[in-house]
Amino acid sequence: MMKTFLGIALLGMLPLFDKDLPEDLRINRIQVIGSHNSYKKAIDPVLFRMFQQRDSVSASKIDYEHIPLTEQLDMGLLNLEIDCYADERGGRYAHPKGLEWVKGQAPYDPDGVMKEPGFKILHIPDLDFRSDVLTLKKCLSELREWSDRHRDHYPVFITLEAKDGASRKELTEPEPFTPALFDELDKALEEGLGKEHLITPDMVRGHYATLENAVLSGNWPSLRAARGKFLFILDDHDRKRDMYIAGHPSLKGRILFVNGEPGMPEAATMIRNNPTQPEIKDLVEKGYIVRTRADSDTKEARMNDKTDFMAACASGAQIITTDYYQKSTHFKSEYVVRFEGGNKYVRMDPVFEKGR
Repeated sequence: MMKTFLGIALLGMLPLFDKDLPEDLRINRIQVIGSHNSYKKAIDPVLFRMFQQRDSVSASKIDYEHIPLTEQLDMGLLNLEIDCYADERGGRYAHPKGLEWVKGQAPYDPDGVMKEPGFKILHIPDLDFRSDVLTLKKCLSELREWSDRHRDHYPVFITLEAKDGASRKELTEPEPFTPALFDELDKALEEGLGKEHLITPDMVRGHYATLENAVLSGNWPSLRAARGKFLFILDDHDRKRDMYIAGHPSLKGRILFVNGEPGMPEAATMIRNNPTQPEIKDLVEKGYIVRTRADSDTKEARMNDKTDFMAACASGAQIITTDYYQKSTHFKSEYVVRFEGGNKYVRMDPVFEKGR
């Protein structure tokens, strides 16, 4: 009897995978809610207080955290965001300076995984470094195990930012991304998840001359074909995007889609952080997949202001990210982002509701 009760309870916690939406619906015609900086744990309280005393405005902007990735997926979220740092030799981020700035903090990386070579996942070196999954390898392992347990799950969109560039002078300098490192990143994604779990640009392009031609012709896979899979988007619009595309026209042979612009042969997915941009609806209607944000820097949550979330919903942007699929545990607020009725985190895109 107890086992039966537990089984029913667990089923109630799982996202609604079956019969929510038509199986032949193309994946660019759904709208999902996901999390921003999905891996992020809170800064240790004693370090946060020190930072808050030095810069209260900046501190308020990163005063949030997330539950583990697989728990977010169990809730039904269908977008995750990860920040990926290169660490070819290992150890670059193994000893955060923040641990030395103030005593009395919780242990960090007791297993020493940050000493190993490979891509790391964190927000800000030395300051906001605690992560649900410290390494990309661990992240992909957990995603694959979750996916294997829920083989019929809707496609999960993952925005991935390849972090490098100048940081504050007192912080650890990130390792620059190179063409070789992007090749390694592709390899890590394919090996970590398995090709059977991926939606790639090659799959979408099919027999079309360019990836953009395929997208404008509606050649995204159906929900049926996309079940059990992940789609990755490189969140960069300049040097690193161009570096990732170089030698791979229309992203041939690549794993990630990119933050493109209309007219690019590689244009399929786009990032527009401001949900009030009128162009979003036009881009969605043409066939591109667009990611936008419901909130940022804790501002909307502190004011309990859903204006941007409502704009994001109306825009038709297929991916809406938030830090607040649950109420804040860091300050008092009723702010929560979810759709009304039915499934709270996925629905038919309102731009296409009248005809699919």
